[in-house]
This record gives sequence, structure tokens and C-alpha cells, in this order.
Amino acid sequence: MAYKYLLLAAQLQEKISNGTFLNKLPTEQELTQLYSVSRQTVRQALDKLVELGIIEKRQGSGSWILKQAQIRGSDRIAIVTSYVNDYIFPTVLQDIQAVISQKNYSTLLFSTQNKVSLERDILQGLLHQPVGGLIVEGSKTALPNPNLDLYEKMDLAGIPVVFIHGSYKALPGSVCVSDDNFGGGYQLARHLITRGHTKIAGIFKSDDIQGHQRYLGYLAAMRDAGLPIPDDRVLWYTTEERHYLLDYGHNDLLNHFIQFYLKDCTAVICYNDEIADRIIRMLLGSGHRVPADTAVVSFDNSYYSDLCPVRITSLAHEAHRLGSIAAELLLERMAGRQVESQSITWRLIQKESS
Repeated sequence: MAYKYLLLAAQLQEKISNGTFLNKLPTEQELTQLYSVSRQTVRQALDKLVELGIIEKRQGSGSWILKQAQIRGSDRIAIVTSYVNDYIFPTVLQDIQAVISQKNYSTLLFSTQNKVSLERDILQGLLHQPVGGLIVEGSKTALPNPNLDLYEKMDLAGIPVVFIHGSYKALPGSVCVSDDNFGGGYQLARHLITRGHTKIAGIFKSDDIQGHQRYLGYLAAMRDAGLPIPDDRVLWYTTEERHYLLDYGHNDLLNHFIQFYLKDCTAVICYNDEIADRIIRMLLGSGHRVPADTAVVSFDNSYYSDLCPVRITSLAHEAHRLGSIAAELLLERMAGRQVESQSITWRLIQKESS
């Protein structure tokens, strides 16, 4: 009868071969619980895998699967975003793929439409057909998420994950590359305050963490300037309400915002350029002058900011930074190295709307 550790070593080798474990094995404690064996048996099994050239042990980092032992599919990286062909996302995706392709990795692309149900379907599929790593734009990152168990399974399987734009508070150890959204909200508010605006409205997205961070920066600037906190001048919207804001056949919500929230204001900070573009067109259509009556500023410096009838003052992303950094950090994690989350500073591009 084979020793227990040889049986465990064979089971682990099978898991590596079929892709259950990628890059890294579970910890000794986790293996003890998974296979109901002693810590000594686990250590002997791992030593056997080291002897066979299948894994290597790294001090303080665990047991890593050697490149030649990795399963088919480890040369693929999955990119999961809210939207694929919309707004700023094509540029981010191009930057990610430019870095990944240089290392001869192929990419799988998925879109969640910012729905946690689609996110769950995608993650479950990736667990059954594993990849070498994962870049994720989380779904509704400001809200509780039912898919944390799947991210934990990814971690257990040794599949590294890097988030972009925002991550989940319930995954405190996650690596994320995001814009400095608090700083951006503060910067836009200060830009308006220094131009004499004291009553500044805002419109922000409630179910993505970026909206909360931008709102907090805006409030901090108002507070630091000794201006009242504008509770009754802020409109929040969700992913599901977004199309009502942008659809020219549904003007009620923005009409209400302009009539009641903007009534006594001379400026408004918008969550992004597509919202700012819509508000400016409605203001102009109702006889308002931009920026003479109402200044409008926003985030992203996208093509909307130049196509708008009044070119929009907007915060710009550092060219090619976010996607490139996310890809580089993921490759570092796939190589077993420790990395830290990064925040990218916005740059104000002043145009005609403020």
C-alpha cells in the first residue's frame, strides 16, 4: 500500500495537470483541511513534488507551480470589464492587450454589463476552464457582492487577480489599479471654487465605488473652503437608471435635476463626460448659457468632451497608464512576486464649459 503522502502527491499532480491549481498551490493548512491528512503528510507530498520538478517552495510565499508543469490554458489571460465597446473602455483594453501580447499571452474578453449575475456566470466558467490570470473591472463595486466566494476560489486555485477602476471592500487584500477619484473630485470642486462658484451641484453614480470617491472629494473641497455641504444639490443614479439619463426620449430625470437641483447653483460636477454632454445639451435647449449661467465639469476627457456643443472641462487619464499598469502588475503576480495597488493622478484639461 502506498504511503499517504505519495497518494496525496499524485492527487495534487492531477489537480495541476487538469488546471484546478494554477501558479500556486493552496497553503499547507488548506491542504490539510481539503484532504483530511496531517500537516506532516502534506509536507512530505510537497517535498515529493519539489523532487519531481513540479513545484518550488518560496520562503514566506508558499508552493509555486513551475512553468513547465503548468496546465494548458495558463498562457491565457481573461479580461472582464463592464462594457467592451463603449466609452473609455476600448482604450483601456488596448493598453492591457499591448502589454500582455509582448509576453506571448493570449486574451479572453468578457463583458458583465455591470451586472453581478453575469459576473458570476463568467467567473464560474473561468474556474471550470482556468486561465493564467485575471484582470477584472468589478460589478457594482459600491454594493455588497454575492460573488466573493468565487474570487476566494480563484485565490485558492492560485489564479492571480488584478482589479481596475475599483475593488470590493470585502476583499481587503485585493490588488487594484484605479484613478485617484477622491483627488479628482476635490480638484474639480477647487477649480470651480477658485472661479467664484459657491453653490455647486453634483451628479454621481451610486453603485460603483468611483462615484462615492468622487463625491467625497467634492464634499471635502466644499468643506475646506468653508462652504455648506450641498445635500440637496446632489443627484445619484444607478447602472439601471443610466439609460434614462442618456436616452433623448426620457428627459424627466434630468429635467427634474435641472429644475430643482440646479435652480440656485452656478456650477455642476458630473460623474463623467457622457453625463456632462447630456446636461449641457439640455441646458442649452432650455435657454441656459454654458458657462455664463451654469459651468459644467466632469471626468475622463473622452471624445464626448470635444464633440459637445460647448467643449467640456474635464479630468484626463494619464495616457496608457491604467491598462498598462494593470497588465504589468498581473504579470508580476503570475510570476509569484508581491505587488501593491496603485492610484493614478488626474490631470485637468480646461476647455469652454467652466
